[in-house]
Amino acid sequence: MNTIRLTAAQAMVRYLSVQYNADNVPFFGGCWAIFGHGNVAGLGEALHGIGDALPTWRGHNEQGMAHAAIAYAKASNRKRAMAVTTSIGPGATNMVTAAALAHVNRLPLLLIPGDVFANRAPDPVLQQIEDFGDATISANDCFKPVSRYFDRIARPEHLLTALPRAMATLTDPADCGPVTLAFCQDVQAEAYDWPESFFAPKTWKPRRPRPDQDELAAAVEAIKQAKNPVIIAGGGVHYADACATLRDFAHKHGIGVGETQAGKSALPWDDALNLGSIGVTGASSANAVAENADLIIAIGTRLQDFTTGSWALFKHPDRRILGINIAAFDGNKHNALPLIGDAKVILNDLSDALGDHCFEQPDSALKRDWIAALDAVTATPTGNALPTDAQVIGAVQRSLDENGIVVCAAGGLPGELHKLWKTAKPNGYHVEYGYSCMGYEIAGGLGVKMARPDQDVVVMVGDGSYMMMNSELATSVMLGHKIITVILDNRGFGCINRLQMATGGESFNNLLDTARHVEPSAIDFTAHAASMGAIAEKVSSIGELEEAITRARAATRSYAIVIDTDPLPSTEAGGHWWDVAVPEVSVRPSVNEARSNYQNALKNQRPGD
Repeated sequence: MNTIRLTAAQAMVRYLSVQYNADNVPFFGGCWAIFGHGNVAGLGEALHGIGDALPTWRGHNEQGMAHAAIAYAKASNRKRAMAVTTSIGPGATNMVTAAALAHVNRLPLLLIPGDVFANRAPDPVLQQIEDFGDATISANDCFKPVSRYFDRIARPEHLLTALPRAMATLTDPADCGPVTLAFCQDVQAEAYDWPESFFAPKTWKPRRPRPDQDELAAAVEAIKQAKNPVIIAGGGVHYADACATLRDFAHKHGIGVGETQAGKSALPWDDALNLGSIGVTGASSANAVAENADLIIAIGTRLQDFTTGSWALFKHPDRRILGINIAAFDGNKHNALPLIGDAKVILNDLSDALGDHCFEQPDSALKRDWIAALDAVTATPTGNALPTDAQVIGAVQRSLDENGIVVCAAGGLPGELHKLWKTAKPNGYHVEYGYSCMGYEIAGGLGVKMARPDQDVVVMVGDGSYMMMNSELATSVMLGHKIITVILDNRGFGCINRLQMATGGESFNNLLDTARHVEPSAIDFTAHAASMGAIAEKVSSIGELEEAITRARAATRSYAIVIDTDPLPSTEAGGHWWDVAVPEVSVRPSVNEARSNYQNALKNQRPGD
């Protein structure tokens, strides 16, 4: 057996550099890195040596780097991914939130935090967390509950099994999610005689498992027995490359489609059978069909509470759920009839088995009325009042072509975008709402742009999320990946302020002007964005916003546009109840009234049915 002597860190990056996807493209688009004493000497030297075979990208915040990597994977439909390395200590724990986000959203992410000394000779090292009762624990154990695969590399030869297991997880459609390889900092520098065969290029082709024939037969019978079925399209439709297949299936069999946040853009917005968004932030058209559906065909979705209206949306007394999913965990949820396998394969098999079986298509007036309501709330306003989120969305929509990609994550904007954004092509809508993570937006926009450099990427972000994390705007300038950022300044956390008031509470500690302060907040977002190298301007109207986006699209550098907005309005059309528990006891009449309404709404909830 021929061997090559390398450090463990050198072996890791060499192995990662020769992993390929089914398109014969390197699986890893690079490695994000912020170096510290726990990774600079080992992994830093190794990444320098590997060069462009595994390019290293420098960010400004560890969580932001990981968010960019996640967005890159999502925009690539999980065909590609990135690695992220940090030092031991705060650099590592800064990534825990991102790991949770990737776990919730079933997205591939390789995290390589530095770890303690395996030999323990200098313990406790700088930034080491000591557990008083377990010497094997380090801060990196925080990653265990938010990783699909976790390993601690405490000897060089651990990589011989750990790296193939990591790749198997990252590329498996059912098990896909974040992988954490906590890399002891002394081990990174240790040499070992590696088999040359370990570094042979390898292609990872995603499985497309066919469904069990008994499950398929049961699903066909359930569809044939249904009178009013509806399809819920989740993110799994995109990851299985099944958008066109879903469209053919829906039209052949006359079944309307509602889209989740992750599933949005599976069908073009103007497709007759695209009923729009579904659930709490759903279109009236999709929710009306879902309420009366006796069979809910859930494809590639984990059936989050925003999708199901906290399990109060589906009101048919005999309704059943058909769970089409690559992951048995998701396909079996809520007593569903499971159909486990690849979504594209399953839809083709179902269609063949159903033959010419076809339902009466949903009433076209439902979709027509919804589009009319959508167009009304996104229209250019008249008068001098501050614009709403919906009106800003309308301006951004009108300013982009069908190849534009909108990116968002948290607050009220994702709900408005889910309802109102018109997507013409798959992947034109990129909203992280599985973890609803404030601060994802700008870093996510950078990751999307790296995956899709030839398309306009517009990040829509509120002032609250912008303040949570904005540093990767500077990274986008530094790397030459232009993103357009529209900052909606409603002076606080407007979405939660509305929820607070809707549940009977007073506006409290959410808006900047009513929060406790000595000096009123006066953040100049235009100057701040410009200080990071972006071209920045503030606009005072929807018309000016559209003109600014035109300038931004023509620019060669990242561009930030600031606009003041009203924190109170949200789109009343569409939507559905959401289970947010209201205090059972209060001295305030408004809370007691909200509690009474809440108890009445709970009567429609059917969580285990």
